[in-house]
Amino acid sequence: MKYLILVFMIPLFISTQADFNSVDDSKWLTNYDSAISKAKEQDKNVLVYFTGSDWCPPCKMLKTDLFDTNEFQKLSNNYILLYIDVPRNKDLISEKQMAHNKELLSKLNKRKVFPMFKILDTKGNELDQLAGYSMNGIVDSHLSLLEKNK
Repeated sequence: MKYLILVFMIPLFISTQADFNSVDDSKWLTNYDSAISKAKEQDKNVLVYFTGSDWCPPCKMLKTDLFDTNEFQKLSNNYILLYIDVPRNKDLISEKQMAHNKELLSKLNKRKVFPMFKILDTKGNELDQLAGYSMNGIVDSHLSLLEKNK
C-alpha cells in the first residue's frame, strides 16, 4: 500500500520542483519581437528581466523576494514581461533560445550584469534600468522602478 502511495506522490514532487525553478511562465514571454509587438498592441512598456536561472544566487532570491509577491503581481500587469535566461546548463533552454538570449544580452545588457531589469517602450527604446540585487529581502528599488515606469 505504501508503495502505491509513493507512486502517486512522485509526479507531485516532480511538478512542484519544476514550478519552483521557473518564473510564472504564463505571464513571461521569451521572444523579443513578440514582446514588442504585444507592447504595441496593448500600449504597455516592456519589462525585460535578465537572469542566470541555474547559477545566479541573487536571481534565485529575487524570484522569492519579488516575483512571488502580491505587489509585483499587481504592478506587472502594467507591463509586457520578457524573460531572458542565460543558464550555464545548456539543457534548460533550446540552442535557438540561447542564441536569441545571447543576442539580446549583447544588445541590451552589454556589461552582462545579473539580475538586470530593463524597461523598454513600445519601439524598443530603453527608458530605465536596475541592475543587481543584494539578497537582503528589500525590493523597494525594484518596485519603485516598476511604479515609476508603468
